[in-house]
Amino acid sequence: MKFSRALHTRRDTRRLGRAIARVLVPGDLLVLSGDLGSGKTFLVRAVARSLGVVESVTSPTFMLVQEHITPRGPLVHADLYRLLGDPRTLRLEVVRLGLRERRGEGALVVVEWGEHAIDALGGEPALSVSLTTRGEHERTATLSGPRANDIV
Repeated sequence: MKFSRALHTRRDTRRLGRAIARVLVPGDLLVLSGDLGSGKTFLVRAVARSLGVVESVTSPTFMLVQEHITPRGPLVHADLYRLLGDPRTLRLEVVRLGLRERRGEGALVVVEWGEHAIDALGGEPALSVSLTTRGEHERTATLSGPRANDIV
């Protein structure tokens, strides 16, 4: 199933983050795509807050991976933007980061710019969200994957 949802305000994005957090289960992979500045990290922050993360949630662009503890288990947040380019290097680096293993251990794995590394991440995501900018704060979120049906 695939559907789109208009996000007219930051509040709408936070609501979507809460809805996503409600449907994720341990071991799920959430992949976020969209242009630079489309709101991927903002949406991850909304998901993390809804899962009970209290510390700062920022883009792991330079660190590549950040891990947060939630009452439902670890939330692993990765940003693969710096690894894009050579598909072979991307795959090797994703393997080195251990994201597939963390997923297998029951962590919720959220990956920005992960659409080109699906196999290395352990296979199809439970949910994919593609964000498109429509204005300063307005976005369109296109959701797909098995958990997309559960988003209300």
